[in-house]
Amino acid sequence: MALAVVRDLRDVRPLAMAEKLAQFETDVLAGFVLARASARLADGTIHGDVGHLEQMRPWFGRPLWEMDPPDADADFGKVLRASPSGTRLGRSQALPTYFLFLELRHKVEIHRMTGRVIECPIDEMNRPRGSKDAALRIPPSGPEVKTLFAGWGGELATCRKFAPTARNYTASKLMSQVGLRVSEACKLD
Repeated sequence: MALAVVRDLRDVRPLAMAEKLAQFETDVLAGFVLARASARLADGTIHGDVGHLEQMRPWFGRPLWEMDPPDADADFGKVLRASPSGTRLGRSQALPTYFLFLELRHKVEIHRMTGRVIECPIDEMNRPRGSKDAALRIPPSGPEVKTLFAGWGGELATCRKFAPTARNYTASKLMSQVGLRVSEACKLD
């Protein structure tokens, strides 16, 4: 085995032209939409994320992958200062999601075309406070359901008002076995 000289191709390969970068930026945003749709996110969620990105792009004046933390500070500290907290929070969640997509799918291409390494401009210093966590419905495990109904069944013998307890027990049993929602079970008499 012989040794060979390895050259860095970045010195030889020219950076992409502005027109090609604009087309690539459009393709990347379309890929972001498709990736979010394939993850089975609601159309409203995707529309909200893309809306935040599209509002940032004209203000920034360059592709968003060129954004640095001082740029994000200027956006959140000056442009969005008087905006509602939900707007700031939505934008602070859409931008890292977009950068995660860029890092996972287009990091090498962007570096090859621009010489820039992708890094999310939202860090712990400029992340808006507050959260709007999605309310996840995590169903109880089988043993937890058995414990719940065993407890209710035991209370039936000693309750003061049998009818409300029996109704609640029956409604809960129906909800667990049939899959009724609380709003549907409220009309049971």
